[in-house]
Amino acid sequence: MILLDEPYASEPLLDWMERSQHPVLTNPFTQSLANARSLNLVDAHEAARRITDGERTYTNSENALEWILAHTENEQLNGGIRLFKDKAAMREKLAPLTPELFFRRCPRAQLADLDPDELPMPVVLKPQAGFCSMGVHVVRNADEWRRALDAIERAADSWRTMYPESVIDADDYLLESYVTGTEYALDAYFDENGAAHVLNVLRHDFASDADTSDRLYVTSAAIVRDMRPRFTGWLSDVNNLTGVRNFPVHVEVREDGGRVVPIEFNPLRFAGLGGTDVAWHGFGYRTYEAFLEKKVPDFDACFAGREDKTYSMSLLNPPADATGDEAFDYDGFAARFSRVLCLQRFDASRVGSYGFLFLETDADTSDELAFVLESDLREFLR
Repeated sequence: MILLDEPYASEPLLDWMERSQHPVLTNPFTQSLANARSLNLVDAHEAARRITDGERTYTNSENALEWILAHTENEQLNGGIRLFKDKAAMREKLAPLTPELFFRRCPRAQLADLDPDELPMPVVLKPQAGFCSMGVHVVRNADEWRRALDAIERAADSWRTMYPESVIDADDYLLESYVTGTEYALDAYFDENGAAHVLNVLRHDFASDADTSDRLYVTSAAIVRDMRPRFTGWLSDVNNLTGVRNFPVHVEVREDGGRVVPIEFNPLRFAGLGGTDVAWHGFGYRTYEAFLEKKVPDFDACFAGREDKTYSMSLLNPPADATGDEAFDYDGFAARFSRVLCLQRFDASRVGSYGFLFLETDADTSDELAFVLESDLREFLR
C-alpha cells in the first residue's frame, strides 16, 4: 500500500507506480495527478483495511503519517511511527546502545531560560520532529546559542506554512551531544521477522563543522560494500529494542571507528523529496520496489561497470539572504556539470529548496562535488 502526499512525488516513483499498479490512497494530491498518471487509486476505507491487515506500507512524504495514525488500527505499525518520529523517545529507547550521550527535551518557549554555560558544549539543537535539516543548529558557545535561538524565531512561522506540525514541530526541541565521526544516511527496512535490510548507504558530506545542510550525499559501490554489513548489524541491535516489522526507515547516523550513533529516524519512507532515487539513477534499482515486493537488490550485478563511479544527490537550499522572489537558473546550473543524471525542480516557496540534483562523477570530475558543496548558489539567482 502506497500513500503519496505533498509536496512532491518523483518521476521515477510515479513511473514505477503506473507500471506496477500498486494500490495508492485517493487524496487531493493523488487526484491532482489523475489526469497525467494512471494510478491504481483506492478509497480511504480500502487503504485503511489494507494497512490494518498488515500489508507493507510506504509513503513518499511524512505528511501522510497523520492520516495513517488517524485511520488505521495496525498498532504495531502505528506504534513504530510514533516512536521513530519522536526523537527524544528514540534517544530513551536506544540509550542502552549509547549510554554516554547527553540529551534533553525542551519546549521552544523555555529555550531562552536555559543557561548556555551550563550545557555540555558542543551540542546540537533541533526540532523534536524535523525534516531536511530544517532548524538544526550546532552550538559551541553562548554566542552561537543566542544566534541559534534568533534563527529559530525567524524561521518558525515559515515552517508552519510549508509543513504540518507532525513533520516539523516548531514548538518542541531536543538538545543532544554533538557527535563526531563521518555522517551517513541509510535507506533500510525491517522485514516481517524484524530482520534489517540496508538498501543504500550514502555518506553525508559537509562544507564545514558548522554546516548542517543536506547539500551533498554521495554513494558508490565501495561505500555500500564497506559500510552495509556494519549498519545492518547495528540496525539489528536497534530493532532488538524497538521491535518493528515490515517497516521502512530513513536513518541518519554518525560512525567513528566502528561506533555508530543515531542522529534521527524517519519512519515509513526512504530519503525524502525523491532523494532515494539516487539508487535508481546510479545503480538501476528502486528502493521502494525492493521493500514493497520483497526484492533485495543483487548488489554485485548493480555495481558491475560502475565500480569507479560516485553518485550524489544534492538538495539545493537557498542562500540565507534569499527573499524568495528570485528565479533559479536551472539550465545555467546544470551546464556546470559533466553528467547530470536528473535535476528535479521544486517550487521553493512550497518546499523550501530549489530542487534535487543527481550527478555521476569519477576521479576526473570529482571537483564538481566540491563546487556543489561549497557554492551558495547566488550566481544562479535571477
